[in-house]
Amino acid sequence: MSFDTFVLSLSAGARGAIHAEGLDMQQELVGKNVIVIGGSAGIGLETARRARTEGANLILTARNSGLLAQVARELSAARTAVFDANDPVSLESFFRDLSAEVDHVMVTAGAPHYGPPLQMPREEALRGLSAHLMLALDVARYAAGKIKPGGSITFMSGTGARRPHLGIGIAGTATAAFPALVANLALELAPIRVNLIAAGFVDTRLSASILGDALDQRRDELRATLPIRRVVTPADVAALAVHLMTNTALTGATYDVDGGQQLL
Repeated sequence: MSFDTFVLSLSAGARGAIHAEGLDMQQELVGKNVIVIGGSAGIGLETARRARTEGANLILTARNSGLLAQVARELSAARTAVFDANDPVSLESFFRDLSAEVDHVMVTAGAPHYGPPLQMPREEALRGLSAHLMLALDVARYAAGKIKPGGSITFMSGTGARRPHLGIGIAGTATAAFPALVANLALELAPIRVNLIAAGFVDTRLSASILGDALDQRRDELRATLPIRRVVTPADVAALAVHLMTNTALTGATYDVDGGQQLL
């Protein structure tokens, strides 16, 4: 079955199918086509899960084919694609080959480059400064003709630029530039909406890989000091991501989800 046929058949029977799954008939993503780039784990997976619960038709991409297939089965994804989002050729091909318009795109692919900036090899520093921003530009460029007017693109970034620390100079600099890029993209792509989520520490596998043995200590510190008295999870970020899709008054802005960490 082609994706066009799938969407038409799902739209025709959307209310019955969603009712059968026990979902809310009033959810605003019913029948909407949502792409999650980086949708096989962490924040991307939770966003996909939340969007599906809200009634969305999912198109998921990731690099790990096995993990992506597992998630696609769990969430009954309409389509999947395996590629590295930082490869512009693959990214362009993915959007070009979409056979139907989409409503929303969420981008969680990519990771910050941590390490002493003066000791980082020049090429690695250059990637750290530019990779995330170029990914956003490429997504905006290639997705523009596929997103319905009033639809949205949501990008992920962090709060590393808020306060200098040793070892985050490259990541912090890239983070500082992202809100300016998103604000300008919102003007360039209007009436498509463009927003940015700036997350503090989120309890994901990526955080675990970065912190290693210090992960539990960091969790304990945050539980004791954050105003919310708990650690931010991928589900917290996913709730904001879905809200940015459905609230059509929001564009060109950066939204923090850090449990109040910036207040400390």
